[in-house]
Amino acid sequence: MRGAAVAEPWEQQAGESPQAIEAFAAYRDLGPARSVTKVARELHESRTLLGRWSRRYAWVMRATAYDREQDRVFLAEQRQARRDIARRHAKLAQAFLGKAVARLQGLDPRELSLSELLRYFQVAAAIGRRSVGEEPADAGAGAEEQGAEVAALTDEERRARMDQLRRELESRLSEGAQ
Repeated sequence: MRGAAVAEPWEQQAGESPQAIEAFAAYRDLGPARSVTKVARELHESRTLLGRWSRRYAWVMRATAYDREQDRVFLAEQRQARRDIARRHAKLAQAFLGKAVARLQGLDPRELSLSELLRYFQVAAAIGRRSVGEEPADAGAGAEEQGAEVAALTDEERRARMDQLRRELESRLSEGAQ
């Protein structure tokens, strides 16, 4: 035969009258500024009676247990909300990536300026590093500086840099295919 279910500390305890649990609930719900005196005023009850109930039914310990449980529930809800947001963002990123890839496939690289091509390469490389958990140096910073550096190059220097980047990309792609 199974025993009676054990009540949580913030629930009605064995022998606790409906009036006593009502008073405890009022105490519990006052939050960190709770006091027996405030409950006595709120419920128009004797401070002495409520003090006796508070000691007999361990209101301070029960209210603390309730607060901890509420914190635990809140933190669990926050974790779940973060997971839900991450899933939504991942789905949005996948949808956006699909559209970006479709658009990129339609581009003729010969029609892109060298600086545009270099920027596409830099973004793709950064995304690749992030996808394996490596945070690129100066992530999100310095794009304007890099663009200015590219703009300062002569056409011949840009071509040489693009050839170098192309070789690097081909090397990485061939390594990834193995």
